[in-house]
Amino acid sequence: MTITKRMVDLSLALVAAVVLFIPACLVALAVRKQSHGPALYWSARIGRNNTIFYMPKFRTMHMNTPVVATHLLQDPESLLTPNGSFLRTSSLDELPQLWSIIKGDMSFVGPRPALYNQHDLIKLRSTYGVQQLVPGLTGWAQVNGRDELAVAQKVAFDAAYVNLHSLCFDVKVLWMTLLKVVKRDGVEH
Repeated sequence: MTITKRMVDLSLALVAAVVLFIPACLVALAVRKQSHGPALYWSARIGRNNTIFYMPKFRTMHMNTPVVATHLLQDPESLLTPNGSFLRTSSLDELPQLWSIIKGDMSFVGPRPALYNQHDLIKLRSTYGVQQLVPGLTGWAQVNGRDELAVAQKVAFDAAYVNLHSLCFDVKVLWMTLLKVVKRDGVEH
């Protein structure tokens, strides 16, 4: 990650953390009130150069839900907390990832960090050099299909981002992400 991109990420994340502090606290209270367990879920993810880091999210699933990609669960709807679907479709569950951006484990834009056990995705990304990038809160694959993309399609977009990424391109991806979130487009509940 270039120094400029890191400085922009850090500056934006600090401002967003201050602005979103009270809404994040309200979300945390809602999660705690509506389901047993902690408000945050720390997910083992694959970061830059295939190293593992722990990424926080507001918990949207009941405790003891298997640690696999949502599309691999038998009946994911039955595992959601009462406010889980809303948190996911509004992307409010992603707010704690500002911590990962501040810490330097993530960027605002990059390939979404894979779960530690998504071996097919990790291997294919490594084949195309995607592992050299810092993972992002959003990415080129997310604005081109998000949860609806097959693994090979996600990696194709991630690989394209390896060559396309720049500050201007990142601004485009952030803008497209905002539009997707507002429309709740491409989200798997």
